[in-house]
Amino acid sequence: MKINTTYEKKTCTLTVEGSIDALTAPELEQAVNTAAPQCEKMIIDMTDVDYISSAGLRVVVGANHKVGKGNLTVRGLSTNVYEIFRMTGFTKYLNIE
Repeated sequence: MKINTTYEKKTCTLTVEGSIDALTAPELEQAVNTAAPQCEKMIIDMTDVDYISSAGLRVVVGANHKVGKGNLTVRGLSTNVYEIFRMTGFTKYLNIE
C-alpha cells in the first residue's frame, strides 16, 4: 500500500493505493493520526484501492471520529470497495463521493 498526504488550507487529502488489510491498516492509521491535528476536513481518496478489510474499515471510522463527524469524505471507491462499505452500513453515515 502507498499513501500520499497533501494539505490545502485546512483540508488534508490522503491518497491511498493498493489493498487496505490487517497488515497495511496500521500504516493508514498512522497517516490519519499524523494528518488529523493539522486539518479541519479530511478526504481519503481510494480511487486506487482494490480491497479493504474490516481492519481498514476500522481506521476509516476512527478517522471520522478524529476529524469530527461530517468532516471526513471518502471518495473514489471502486464498485467492489463501495459494496463492502454498503454491506457494513457505513454508506449511511459516512460522506462518500
